[in-house]
Amino acid sequence: MEKTPNTSPAIAVSACLLGRPCRFDGSSKPIDAVMRLGRRYKLVPICPEVAGDLPVPHPPCEIVAGSRPVRVVDATGDDVTQAFHLGASRCMEQLRDADCRVAVLKSKSPSCGSGLVYDGSFTGALVPGWGVAAQLFRDAGIAVLDESQVQKLDMPSDPAQP
Repeated sequence: MEKTPNTSPAIAVSACLLGRPCRFDGSSKPIDAVMRLGRRYKLVPICPEVAGDLPVPHPPCEIVAGSRPVRVVDATGDDVTQAFHLGASRCMEQLRDADCRVAVLKSKSPSCGSGLVYDGSFTGALVPGWGVAAQLFRDAGIAVLDESQVQKLDMPSDPAQP
């Protein structure tokens, strides 16, 4: 029997939003609305930090506000910029291979943040900006949303519908 290819559009999704324990602290941030996207779309789980060879867990990381080029440091002061760029690049390959035109990413993350990121002071302060992977995806023409914006993906009005 021949297998029918999945013709659903592919969407990249931060793996932590799908319940995978890949965040810096070894936790996940599962979001029901994001997981329900799998009813209509082929979900492509990504984690740029894991793809950049950062261990799980690892110290929290933040983008240094105003740094150009972008610089990412961890809470111990180590520069981890290279790992963030490597992970973003590897995830970009995954998105291209799967023909993803949309990515739903974890807000405020130094990898995935979309519009707001922590400022590098490790005080919880947010500044306008984009995570390293989120910016790379945007530059490639991929629409980037965070977990609070999944309703923009034209979901059916009846949540019981697949």
